[in-house]
Amino acid sequence: MKKLMMAFALTLLITGSAFAAGQAHTNTGCGLGTMLWQNKADGSILFEILQSTTNGTSGTQTFGITSGTSECVKPGKIVQNEKLNEFVRANMDNLAKEIAMGKGETLDTFVEMMGVPSTQSDAYKAKLQANFNKIFTSDKIVMAEVIDNVVTVTSN
Repeated sequence: MKKLMMAFALTLLITGSAFAAGQAHTNTGCGLGTMLWQNKADGSILFEILQSTTNGTSGTQTFGITSGTSECVKPGKIVQNEKLNEFVRANMDNLAKEIAMGKGETLDTFVEMMGVPSTQSDAYKAKLQANFNKIFTSDKIVMAEVIDNVVTVTSN
Protein backbone atom coordinates (compact mmCIF):
# COMPACT_ATOMS: atom_id res chain seq x y z
CA MET A 1 0.00 0.00 0.00
CA LYS A 2 2.87 2.33 0.84
CA LYS A 3 4.45 1.69 -2.59
CA LEU A 4 1.15 2.44 -4.27
CA MET A 5 0.85 5.76 -2.44
CA MET A 6 4.44 6.67 -3.33
CA ALA A 7 3.83 5.84 -7.00
CA PHE A 8 0.67 7.95 -6.97
CA ALA A 9 2.46 10.88 -5.32
CA LEU A 10 5.34 10.67 -7.80
CA THR A 11 2.94 10.57 -10.75
CA LEU A 12 1.07 13.56 -9.39
CA LEU A 13 4.32 15.49 -8.91
CA ILE A 14 5.55 14.78 -12.45
CA THR A 15 2.20 15.55 -14.03
CA GLY A 16 1.82 18.76 -12.04
CA SER A 17 5.29 19.96 -13.03
CA ALA A 18 4.65 19.27 -16.69
CA PHE A 19 1.34 21.10 -16.52
CA ALA A 20 2.89 24.10 -14.77
CA ALA A 21 5.67 24.33 -17.34
CA GLY A 22 3.16 24.14 -20.17
CA GLN A 23 0.96 26.77 -18.56
CA ALA A 24 3.86 29.18 -18.14
CA HIS A 25 4.85 28.71 -21.77
CA THR A 26 1.25 29.46 -22.77
CA ASN A 27 1.16 32.64 -20.71
CA THR A 28 4.59 34.00 -21.61
CA GLY A 29 5.11 32.73 -25.11
CA CYS A 30 8.43 31.69 -26.52
CA GLY A 31 11.90 33.21 -26.29
CA LEU A 32 15.01 33.27 -24.16
CA GLY A 33 13.11 33.98 -20.93
CA THR A 34 10.88 31.00 -21.44
CA MET A 35 13.88 28.80 -22.13
CA LEU A 36 15.88 30.09 -19.13
CA TRP A 37 13.13 30.00 -16.54
CA GLN A 38 11.11 27.09 -17.93
CA ASN A 39 12.34 24.50 -15.42
CA LYS A 40 11.48 26.83 -12.58
CA ALA A 41 7.95 27.44 -13.84
CA ASP A 42 5.81 26.42 -10.94
CA GLY A 43 2.75 28.41 -11.85
CA SER A 44 3.94 31.36 -9.77
CA ILE A 45 3.61 34.89 -10.98
CA LEU A 46 7.27 35.59 -10.16
CA PHE A 47 8.67 33.15 -12.71
CA GLU A 48 6.11 34.10 -15.33
CA ILE A 49 7.11 37.75 -14.89
CA LEU A 50 10.79 36.79 -15.20
CA GLN A 51 10.03 34.83 -18.37
CA SER A 52 7.93 37.57 -19.88
CA THR A 53 10.35 40.37 -18.97
CA THR A 54 13.34 38.48 -20.35
CA ASN A 55 11.44 37.66 -23.55
CA GLY A 56 10.43 41.28 -24.01
CA THR A 57 13.70 42.99 -23.16
CA SER A 58 16.11 40.64 -24.92
CA GLY A 59 14.36 40.80 -28.29
CA THR A 60 14.62 37.04 -28.67
CA GLN A 61 10.88 36.54 -28.82
CA THR A 62 10.51 38.64 -31.97
CA PHE A 63 13.56 37.04 -33.53
CA GLY A 64 12.38 33.59 -32.48
CA ILE A 65 8.97 34.06 -34.06
CA THR A 66 10.39 35.21 -37.40
CA SER A 67 13.17 32.61 -37.46
CA GLY A 68 11.49 29.67 -35.72
CA THR A 69 14.10 29.49 -32.92
CA SER A 70 13.95 29.82 -29.11
CA GLU A 71 11.07 27.34 -28.94
CA CYS A 72 8.98 29.62 -31.18
CA VAL A 73 7.00 28.41 -34.16
CA LYS A 74 7.66 30.32 -37.36
CA PRO A 75 4.43 31.41 -39.05
CA GLY A 76 4.13 29.84 -42.47
CA LYS A 77 2.19 32.66 -44.10
CA ILE A 78 4.54 35.63 -43.61
CA VAL A 79 5.67 35.65 -47.23
CA GLN A 80 2.19 34.95 -48.53
CA ASN A 81 0.75 37.84 -46.51
CA GLU A 82 3.39 40.22 -47.83
CA LYS A 83 2.69 39.08 -51.38
CA LEU A 84 -1.03 39.60 -50.77
CA ASN A 85 -0.42 43.10 -49.42
CA GLU A 86 1.70 44.02 -52.44
CA PHE A 87 -0.83 42.52 -54.83
CA VAL A 88 -3.76 44.44 -53.35
CA ARG A 89 -1.73 47.66 -53.21
CA ALA A 90 -0.75 47.34 -56.88
CA ASN A 91 -4.18 46.22 -58.11
CA MET A 92 -6.62 48.09 -55.89
CA ASP A 93 -8.62 49.69 -58.73
CA ASN A 94 -8.90 46.51 -60.79
CA LEU A 95 -9.76 44.50 -57.70
CA ALA A 96 -12.57 46.90 -56.82
CA LYS A 97 -14.02 46.70 -60.34
CA GLU A 98 -13.81 42.93 -60.44
CA ILE A 99 -15.30 42.44 -56.98
CA ALA A 100 -18.19 44.65 -58.11
CA MET A 101 -18.63 42.42 -61.20
CA GLY A 102 -17.96 39.19 -59.31
CA LYS A 103 -15.40 37.95 -61.83
CA GLY A 104 -12.04 38.68 -63.42
CA GLU A 105 -8.39 37.65 -63.44
CA THR A 106 -7.38 40.01 -60.65
CA LEU A 107 -10.20 38.71 -58.47
CA ASP A 108 -9.28 35.11 -59.27
CA THR A 109 -5.68 35.75 -58.22
CA PHE A 110 -6.79 37.55 -55.06
CA VAL A 111 -9.08 34.69 -54.06
CA GLU A 112 -6.29 32.19 -54.64
CA MET A 113 -3.87 34.28 -52.57
CA MET A 114 -6.45 34.39 -49.77
CA GLY A 115 -6.13 30.61 -49.63
CA VAL A 116 -9.66 29.83 -50.71
CA PRO A 117 -10.00 26.26 -52.04
CA SER A 118 -10.94 26.17 -55.72
CA THR A 119 -14.15 24.32 -54.89
CA GLN A 120 -15.31 27.32 -52.82
CA SER A 121 -14.00 30.03 -55.12
CA ASP A 122 -17.30 30.90 -56.83
CA ALA A 123 -19.20 31.19 -53.54
CA TYR A 124 -16.39 33.29 -52.08
CA LYS A 125 -16.45 35.68 -55.05
CA ALA A 126 -20.23 35.94 -54.82
CA LYS A 127 -19.95 36.83 -51.13
CA LEU A 128 -17.38 39.51 -51.94
CA GLN A 129 -19.62 40.91 -54.67
CA ALA A 130 -22.67 40.98 -52.39
CA ASN A 131 -20.66 42.84 -49.74
CA PHE A 132 -18.80 45.26 -52.02
CA ASN A 133 -19.91 48.33 -50.02
CA LYS A 134 -18.64 46.75 -46.79
CA ILE A 135 -15.24 46.05 -48.37
CA PHE A 136 -14.67 49.34 -50.20
CA THR A 137 -16.14 51.72 -47.65
CA SER A 138 -14.78 54.96 -49.17
CA ASP A 139 -12.82 56.38 -52.08
CA LYS A 140 -9.81 56.85 -49.82
CA ILE A 141 -9.64 53.30 -48.49
CA VAL A 142 -6.18 51.78 -48.14
CA MET A 143 -4.91 48.29 -48.83
CA ALA A 144 -4.90 47.10 -45.21
CA GLU A 145 -8.52 48.15 -44.72
CA VAL A 146 -9.59 46.30 -47.86
CA ILE A 147 -7.96 43.08 -46.67
CA ASP A 148 -9.36 43.49 -43.15
CA ASN A 149 -12.83 44.16 -44.55
CA VAL A 150 -12.63 41.10 -46.81
CA VAL A 151 -11.66 38.93 -43.85
CA THR A 152 -14.50 40.37 -41.76
CA VAL A 153 -17.09 39.93 -44.51
CA THR A 154 -16.06 36.40 -45.41
CA SER A 155 -15.73 35.14 -41.85
CA ASN A 156 -19.41 35.81 -41.10
